[in-house]
Amino acid sequence: MAGKFEVYEDKAGKYRFRLKAGNGEIIAVGEAYETKASALKGVESVKNNAAEAKVVDMTAAATA
Repeated sequence: MAGKFEVYEDKAGKYRFRLKAGNGEIIAVGEAYETKASALKGVESVKNNAAEAKVVDMTAAATA
């Protein structure tokens, strides 16, 4: 099964999204948004930007 984005309302009444792998494991989460529409725009932003995004290692070992 392919991964999926889930948009949901948290306990504080904010909207969030999470990306789940095909096995159901959560692999990414978004910030809290005031509106569902904003959360959906966040999903679209991740979908549009992730494929071209570089990986930058910010750990201490990378700067040594």
